[in-house]
Amino acid sequence: MNTPYTEKEILGDALATAKFSTDNYNTFSNECAHENVRSTMMRILNDEHEIQNEVFHMMSSKGFYPTPSAEEKKITEARQKYQSCVK
Repeated sequence: MNTPYTEKEILGDALATAKFSTDNYNTFSNECAHENVRSTMMRILNDEHEIQNEVFHMMSSKGFYPTPSAEEKKITEARQKYQSCVK
């Protein structure tokens, strides 16, 4: 008996695939010797990020990917920690 995949499993697989794709396209774009190829890789990378964002928000809206709100104290701590890296 075949058990169909749940919507959560399908979306989870789509999100994992999008994350994997963005990692690869990022590497490809960083290693291009020709600007035309690099530009194409960058456009594809951007498209993949958009897909990943859409799938994430779809999962989040359905309760499949809960993301608790950050505490203000933790936001401030992170901001202070990483501001020193930018200077």
